[in-house]
Amino acid sequence: MNEIGEMLHLARESSGVSLEEASKDLDIKQEMLENIEDGRTGAFKDIFELKGFISSYAKYLGLDAKDIIDEFNEYMFEYTSKIPIKEIEKTIELQVKKEEDKKDVVVSPYTKEVKKYNKFVYILVYIGIFVLVLLAMLWAVKQVTIDQKVTTTISYKK
Repeated sequence: MNEIGEMLHLARESSGVSLEEASKDLDIKQEMLENIEDGRTGAFKDIFELKGFISSYAKYLGLDAKDIIDEFNEYMFEYTSKIPIKEIEKTIELQVKKEEDKKDVVVSPYTKEVKKYNKFVYILVYIGIFVLVLLAMLWAVKQVTIDQKVTTTISYKK
């Protein structure tokens, strides 16, 4: 990775571009470009993000981005192939455990799954609403009907 960073650094200096100018043109933080030029891969959370930054930076400096990315991939293969299998298995177990622990965590109502109600509950609610509407209609008809005669006007007695 140091070779890639050194190559990018030399290309930037030979083209007369300052680190601030490259940062502004690429919309990448200056610290990130410094980390790339210094070969510090540990400063990046995501290796794919780093790969994208390197590719963009190489294109910006007029270098062959494909060759640089191929070199980066070789570096990553050498780096990751030296990690013992036991350590990889342990990391996977920890990730599985974290996912299981997340199930018991209280979350925001915007991200929490909504509990689905049984169809029976919805049917009871609809029947209850229907009965209330029916009772309201019967009461209204009874108010308008006097001695089995339908009234159309309201009269007042003095």
